[in-house]
Amino acid sequence: MIRAGIVGGAGYTGGELLRLLLRHPGVEIVFVSSRSQAGKAVYTAHRDLTGETELLFRKEPVFDSDVLFLCMGHGESQRFFQNNEVPSSLKIIDLSRDFRFTTHPSRSFVYGLPEAYREQIKNAANIANPGCFATSIELALLPLAGRSMLTQPVHVSGITGSTGAGQQPTATTHFSWRDSNISLYKPFRHQHLDEVRETLKAAQKSALPDIRFLPFRGNFTRGILSAVYTSVEGDLQEIKQEYINYYAAHPFVTVVDENPDVKQVVNTNKAFLYLDKQDDQLLIVSVIDNLLKGASGQAVQNMNLIFGLEETAGLELKGSGF
Repeated sequence: MIRAGIVGGAGYTGGELLRLLLRHPGVEIVFVSSRSQAGKAVYTAHRDLTGETELLFRKEPVFDSDVLFLCMGHGESQRFFQNNEVPSSLKIIDLSRDFRFTTHPSRSFVYGLPEAYREQIKNAANIANPGCFATSIELALLPLAGRSMLTQPVHVSGITGSTGAGQQPTATTHFSWRDSNISLYKPFRHQHLDEVRETLKAAQKSALPDIRFLPFRGNFTRGILSAVYTSVEGDLQEIKQEYINYYAAHPFVTVVDENPDVKQVVNTNKAFLYLDKQDDQLLIVSVIDNLLKGASGQAVQNMNLIFGLEETAGLELKGSGF
């Protein structure tokens, strides 16, 4: 039985991790910490867990587990290591961007996208979980990069639900602003672009074209849809078969025949990819749940790989179906 701890368990990603790990057949949660909720029952923050657990939030973490999930805001994971003596034997899965492409003085982090780095993840002690938009875009483009087919500028329009901004209310996440509304933010300079470029460059092993990304805030709570297009030579069916072949060994990614929507993947760790082609322009539509495949579900997927479990263990969640 894997002994797991969660730091920062009161937020959205912490709540999703709790739901997954409480039902995981190979995991025991030994502690959950939250500075803001210390001493309170976990179900007071995540009320759907009433009757499922009597765990209490701790103020400070303990280090007697096998794996530690860090579910804090960006910048907090680095401070966590500065303020705590974390045993070198303790495996870390960090859901912030702190170690995705920056180094730690005494720990080596592997970028946790299983569809690109599965073998490295299996042998890793520390995982930097990918960003949600990054996951959606990388999955859309990895098969092309793997065949060195990204030669022309790539255009991405992506829309995300309000949970992608975290639990703390802000001017652009509260209901009265977000409802019946849509807005563009951080055009061409979203923070996930760096990891997208690094991942695709490693897959293509040659120079990448420009990737131009327009991210939108949607008036829904969870899910991401990315519409990606670029100029690619070749027949659509042949390209689609390349995608099917690439993801044949990856249980959570499916190439679908109909243009997908977000509700098909919400509450699952799935990614659906749809391909179409007009003249030389290849369109790839990628949909994921930002809190699961884009965060906590992928973190559990990485844990399964690290500990030699079935990759899908504890992740057999079904979508909303409506």
